[in-house]
Amino acid sequence: MLMHIDAIHRGQATSSPLVPSIVDAMFTDECLMDGLRVAIPRPELHLIVRFGPSASRGLDIHVLGARQRVTRKMIRKGQWTILARLQLGKASAVVGAPPSAFNGRVVPVEEVWSAAEAHNLYDDLATATKATDAAMILERAIAARLSPDDLQPGHSPLVCEAAKKLLNANVSEVASDLRMSERHLRRVFLETVGMSPKTFARLMRFSRATDLARENSRASWASIAVAAGYYDQAHLIQDFHVFAGATPEAFRRELGNTGAPDRKGREQRQSGTAVIDTRRDPAS
Repeated sequence: MLMHIDAIHRGQATSSPLVPSIVDAMFTDECLMDGLRVAIPRPELHLIVRFGPSASRGLDIHVLGARQRVTRKMIRKGQWTILARLQLGKASAVVGAPPSAFNGRVVPVEEVWSAAEAHNLYDDLATATKATDAAMILERAIAARLSPDDLQPGHSPLVCEAAKKLLNANVSEVASDLRMSERHLRRVFLETVGMSPKTFARLMRFSRATDLARENSRASWASIAVAAGYYDQAHLIQDFHVFAGATPEAFRRELGNTGAPDRKGREQRQSGTAVIDTRRDPAS
């Protein structure tokens, strides 16, 4: 059953001046009433900070690995959540391990960073009085882990370019356009993203389809399928069953009334499910 939510604050994706080549976007979510959150799966790694009753000792920090299923979770009143999305191809510099090591997992930061780094971040976050302050503290902690070598391009430009192209073309076409073999493209994606380019493309198509469905509740699924890059509506339906465990229309109803932001950036809602909004195409 969907829980009543009077109002939530969902921060917009913000730029990251401190670490522009590592943090793709920052998001904040302040829960003003108990309610169900629905997270759309994404291929990137995230660092997630939680303040409030659901967190151990009132504050915890985790590495959130890429997921291939919609996540549904009840969030309690008073919780703040800060998400830092790490750029494709650069996440290993922050977490110290290949992204594939975190696929489908939620790992405490103290198992990833040194004890001193984790302790310092906890201490700094404990001083935050609002979510935006916590976001800046998290950005500074990420920046402090990076060396000049971590900012070198490596495979990142290739991955970002391929990621853009995969939104509108299949793996074979993208490999040909980039003048490389499909095998090489797959190897680069597995090493730097933690999944194959085909899986990446499926996740991004699904994410784009859910965005379109939320933006226009009257849009037909046939038109959404075309706009999101599916072969046809049957192809879209198949992915919704795989990723959301529901038909497209049932999932659109589950997302419910997503509301419209007011001048203060709040969403006024009467009922339905809040969506942790991690939109924005890769490398945008």
